[in-house]
Amino acid sequence: MNHALRAAMTAAGQTVESLAGQVGVDPKTVARWVTPGRVPHPRHRAAAAVALGREVEDVWPDVLKRREPAWLRPWVETEAQASALRAFQVAVIPGLLQTPDYASTVLGSGPLGQEEVADYVETRLRRRAAVLDRKKPPLFIAVIDEFALRRGDPEVMHPQLDHLVTMAQRPNVLLHVLPLDAGIHPGQAGPFVIATTDDGDVAYLDDQAAGRLTKETAALWLVWDTLRSVALPRRQTIDFLRARSWLT
Repeated sequence: MNHALRAAMTAAGQTVESLAGQVGVDPKTVARWVTPGRVPHPRHRAAAAVALGREVEDVWPDVLKRREPAWLRPWVETEAQASALRAFQVAVIPGLLQTPDYASTVLGSGPLGQEEVADYVETRLRRRAAVLDRKKPPLFIAVIDEFALRRGDPEVMHPQLDHLVTMAQRPNVLLHVLPLDAGIHPGQAGPFVIATTDDGDVAYLDDQAAGRLTKETAALWLVWDTLRSVALPRRQTIDFLRARSWLT
């Protein structure tokens, strides 16, 4: 519950309907803002704050507490509101499916300091809770290249693979391994996530420096359909993860 928003609405004499009319969104959208994990788009936050006679940080104080980079925040807000997420990863486990130890190992392999790694891991776990543990979680479909499952210390990977098996059995999570014997595939050009939102599809593309959002998703959908067609089905993926014959 966003108690700050509810209190501001009460003080300003605003209802869900009246605030929605001033911001230019559906009343159901404003109703979702009051619930946990639902943060409006920046322009909607600004318009709502003006309508309530408050500063944005007074109504959404948790936004300032986030530790993720500024360039990542638009995507964090997008995934928290998505009705479906389709993720492909070629080198690492998708962030929303990572265990704390695995996330720490991956983040610690770069230039980040120990304290920064700890902050980023905490942020990643909060993102996972906001997306996958909310009252009505999105459909989450992930295709993971087998290559990502083979890279890592067995002491870290065994618990990580156990976690994948557990997550794969959730009704809203569909997990698919892309086996090495599938050969060369178009996903090798890089990882991506496609989010389905009320405003249409939005994709997130990652690289060495930063990530970026785009609404030009047609080409990515073609890649996605190809990857899904050559990946293992859900049940075979779970059996594959349980067998993990490649880990000693």
